[in-house]
Amino acid sequence: MPKPDLGRWLSKPSLRVAHQRESSADPDRLWEAALRVRLADVGLLGRLVHWRIPGMPPDTSFDDMFRSPPFIVLQDEGDRALTSGIVGRIWTLRRDYPNLTQPNEYSSWDAPGTAQVLFANWVEPATSGRAVLYSEVRVRGIGTQGRLGVAAVRPLVGTFHGLIGSEGIEAAVRMAERE
Repeated sequence: MPKPDLGRWLSKPSLRVAHQRESSADPDRLWEAALRVRLADVGLLGRLVHWRIPGMPPDTSFDDMFRSPPFIVLQDEGDRALTSGIVGRIWTLRRDYPNLTQPNEYSSWDAPGTAQVLFANWVEPATSGRAVLYSEVRVRGIGTQGRLGVAAVRPLVGTFHGLIGSEGIEAAVRMAERE
């Protein structure tokens, strides 16, 4: 399974965060575990997601979250990869995420004063039957206000993005290696 083509959806991000972690689990087992990680399993990361997307129940898996509004599935690779997106004013405290129903609405999104955010998660085989879980987030501010909004959240992202690896990916690796 090759890396998803993220440039197809967001080629020139103004903000990019990527994490990866190798596991002793095989690729299928690691992907299945990643699909089951819930917001409640990841401590502070889960609370931050709930803060940004109010009403998201703690027992929601990341897989379900990325497949439900306000997210839109852009590409479901089926075998160990999922790419989703969200658009709107991600820096506001209110839920300001338009519902998109088709991937082409995401790719053509160009509303000034908003942002596009791309979330990609996938597993690739490593040596000796091991696997690597990858997570990448890309953000593009649209127009002057959009770029300013993204700049405003950059310090928060800088402070908390490590939780993706230390809590999110780590939870999936622990689950996969216990099985």
